[in-house]
Amino acid sequence: MKGIVEERAAMLGEYIIESGATVRKAAQKFGVSKSTVHKDVSQRLKVLNPALYREVRRILDTNKSERHIRGGLATKNKYLKEKETHAKS
Repeated sequence: MKGIVEERAAMLGEYIIESGATVRKAAQKFGVSKSTVHKDVSQRLKVLNPALYREVRRILDTNKSERHIRGGLATKNKYLKEKETHAKS
């Protein structure tokens, strides 16, 4: 059973590096929780493959620094859609 968890951690790390995915996107893709993804890439991967861990950490740090921008854009788009819907009515 241990091998499966380690393999998943490596697969998650590779996926995040290849796609630049957020923890949420990786969790959705692999069908696991955000907590599981976070634990796999921040704790397990650090021990299993330090080089892969550093690359993943770099991407996740970038995503974290940009999340307020993505949130703002999502809110802006939400209200633009509502405005369009009300204008058509």
